[in-house]
Amino acid sequence: MTTNPRLARLALLATLALFASACAGTIKNMKEVAPGSPEPGPAPGKAMVVFLRPSGMAYAVQSSVFVMKDKDPQLVGIVAAKTKLAWQADPGKHLFMVVGESGDFMSAEVEAGKTYFAMVTPRMGMWKARFSLKPVGPEEYVSPEFVLGLNGSRWVETEQASEAWARENADNIRAKYDEYFPKWMEKAEADRPRLRVTDGK
Repeated sequence: MTTNPRLARLALLATLALFASACAGTIKNMKEVAPGSPEPGPAPGKAMVVFLRPSGMAYAVQSSVFVMKDKDPQLVGIVAAKTKLAWQADPGKHLFMVVGESGDFMSAEVEAGKTYFAMVTPRMGMWKARFSLKPVGPEEYVSPEFVLGLNGSRWVETEQASEAWARENADNIRAKYDEYFPKWMEKAEADRPRLRVTDGK
């Protein structure tokens, strides 16, 4: 029997959409944006970086994202499974850190007026999940996996509880930077994730 390619593609997309709705993580110390709210965009003179965690893997563990300011981690936000977070960035170069059981990093160069995307990708650690940051290039914007992941994730934003959590865990967060950033810098430059200025749209 001949399979209709269009029906097969629709079935695949439906399956992916069903999977994308499963294993959503509990949102802690963040605020879920009300459904139907306007989509965020870059503020005047800013770039917007969207940190997206579409995978349901390790859904019981949240990942926290920071931007380094003179070696001082500043909270961007806490990203549960199936959530996404928009951060307004000054144009220029930045270093981001994602924290779980360990710390990992991504450099970035962004341009005002553009939107950039980075995937928060989980993997299993010794005791709990570890996370990495994966830059998303323009060639991935139209892929079914990215579109479904983006549309199937809930917007979250920081609130007072987010900053309180960051203050309470500041020593541990800084220790992750001190331990893992030198290891990241030991990697070949090609192996250190980087969000390029041309990756924006």
